[in-house]
Amino acid sequence: MPFHRLRGQGLMSTILLVDHDPLQGFLRKSILERRFSDVRRVGDAAEAFCLVEQPQFAGHLGLVVSGSHMPGISGPAFVAELHTRMPWLPVLVLGSESDAEADYAGEWVRFLPRPFASDQMLALAGQMLAPYHRKTA
Repeated sequence: MPFHRLRGQGLMSTILLVDHDPLQGFLRKSILERRFSDVRRVGDAAEAFCLVEQPQFAGHLGLVVSGSHMPGISGPAFVAELHTRMPWLPVLVLGSESDAEADYAGEWVRFLPRPFASDQMLALAGQMLAPYHRKTA
């Protein structure tokens, strides 16, 4: 089922965290769960792509939070491939100081360079999920 049809089927509040580092992933998931009740973590891009192909999961997915570096695929390539599957899905990229923010330009992509405070990540995630909550509520 196309993503634009899934958007109207309920509250899009699931956050998918893509992080290959177990410790960073655990910490970021814990931080996100302070404010958001439905956070799912995967360890790589392949797992993320498998999940977004599942209509039940994709129907509730409201945001992807990803690091800029992951095994097997660059951050910009991951975002581009994700948007071929779900063009309207917001993606928050947690970048490093060496990343180019311009590599992540796009209406549905935000780049948060390190170092950043956990409150910055939470606020930005909330802003990116907010349009879905207004449209579906």
